[in-house]
Amino acid sequence: MAVINAVNEVLHRIRVKLYPNYLSHVEGAYLARTDNEASLSVEEVCAALKNRGGFTGSYDDLAEHVRQFFDEAAYQLCDGFAVNTGYFSVHPNVGGTFDKVTEGHDTAKHPVSFRFRTRAPLRALAEHIAVEVEGLADVAGYVDEFIDVSTEAVNETATPGGMFSISGHKLKVAGDSPDVGVYFVNEADGSRVKAAGHFAENTASKLIGVIPALGAGKWTVEVRTRYSGGSSLLKEPRSVPFKGTLNVAA
Repeated sequence: MAVINAVNEVLHRIRVKLYPNYLSHVEGAYLARTDNEASLSVEEVCAALKNRGGFTGSYDDLAEHVRQFFDEAAYQLCDGFAVNTGYFSVHPNVGGTFDKVTEGHDTAKHPVSFRFRTRAPLRALAEHIAVEVEGLADVAGYVDEFIDVSTEAVNETATPGGMFSISGHKLKVAGDSPDVGVYFVNEADGSRVKAAGHFAENTASKLIGVIPALGAGKWTVEVRTRYSGGSSLLKEPRSVPFKGTLNVAA
């Protein structure tokens, strides 16, 4: 782990690309988004700690112990405890509202989710990160935010049967091709589930619809559309990706 010295030296670098700003409440022509690479697994972080960080113990033991730690942390979270790792903390949260004090818990009306908060050491490290702007991103279309209306979580969860609100660029679902629509893609096996084609809002910058029945696990979102940005349609549907991962609870 990087050491913070009194001198404000650059210890880390983050690459970003610029996207047009279509948010009416945010000033400026462009927004910066990280140029995401693949997320690192527990095994990959442990390998980096072994190879770069100088860890002298057994790699297999290290990876197994880290997995056991997170398994136990998840168990404690499910018992209502917050877990503070020092760099970030995770807090269980019950959404929705109760109409009276004697009302029982309803999983659909009061969904349970988990929220992350950065702690002071991680916030302090941000002062030592250099940001490299790598120019304008490919703006053929992108999903910027996925809001799970049931939990109000942004780019974190998807609640089957609840509403979603997707914002971005060139999103409008258009064209009569059978594969046009909003898809939820399971990261484990690549299976795809299509959302119902009736949208409460269907514009170039926002889609509002219903999350289909999804199994527990990690999912991402893909918009397939023939929308070109003008009055004419594309010959073939194009894919509008979302680089985030959404958690679906069991």
